[in-house]
Amino acid sequence: MEIFEITALLAGLGCPPEKCAEMAGQLDKRARQLADQKDRSYDEALKHLLALMRQGWAAKAKGL
Repeated sequence: MEIFEITALLAGLGCPPEKCAEMAGQLDKRARQLADQKDRSYDEALKHLLALMRQGWAAKAKGL
């Protein structure tokens, strides 16, 4: 997945627009690290991280 695609996904999940590009780069890097460490695909690792981000923003929106 390209950084611009991750950026668009983050924006759709509720990431503040000014943070999307920076966070996309961080997620890409971390997904590659997880893929190597956990012997899983990059796509699986990225999907996992995006799910965590979505849960965090949902909780924040609910005031938790």
